[in-house]
Amino acid sequence: MHPILGFNRRNLTALAAATTVLVSAYVLVPHPVVEYGAWLVVFTIWMLWFVLAAVEWLSRADF
Repeated sequence: MHPILGFNRRNLTALAAATTVLVSAYVLVPHPVVEYGAWLVVFTIWMLWFVLAAVEWLSRADF
């Protein structure tokens, strides 16, 4: 489980993308509609990360 949740390219990319979107929404364009949209994008990034992590976990599983 550690290789999936550790510091790898997928995890760091998802974290950087979500952080960039939130900083852009709250610092550069502080408007409630933009912030709401940013959270929708962050949710999409998180779901994409979750699916990719689950696929990797299933590919490594030994059933």
